[in-house]
Amino acid sequence: MTKTELPKSSVKVLTVLDPYNSLTHKEIAQLTGLSPRTIRYALKKLKEHDMLVEKFNFRDARQILYSSKIPAAPTQATV
Repeated sequence: MTKTELPKSSVKVLTVLDPYNSLTHKEIAQLTGLSPRTIRYALKKLKEHDMLVEKFNFRDARQILYSSKIPAAPTQATV
């Protein structure tokens, strides 16, 4: 599945997720401005399409850390 076939909320969440840095649900909400329910749906869709990594949060076991399995798009430098 490509990014264009995902719901817009999933694409927005995927843009803030980085394969090298993990974010909590709350941090994703702060960065995207999406509601918690919308983020849960977006994460569910990303997980269904194997585009998401869930990790145990050793600092706070009540929260899950999320990161992308897809590398971020390279940014183009302007000259």
